[in-house]
Amino acid sequence: MAKSTPVVVGGIAVGVLIFLLLPGWLKLLALVAIIGIPAAGYMMLDPSQRRRLREQRRRGQLGR
Repeated sequence: MAKSTPVVVGGIAVGVLIFLLLPGWLKLLALVAIIGIPAAGYMMLDPSQRRRLREQRRRGQLGR
């Protein structure tokens, strides 16, 4: 089992709970936050930092 598997399973479980327990407008707000926060963080990187991140992802060495 990969090291990230428990994190992915936990994230899915939390996502399902959020969508079961929250009212409609809060679901939309949670979805925007889940997508928007990482996207905003990526867009704040310099072009050189984005290139470096893409290279690390391609090599599979992110976090090492």
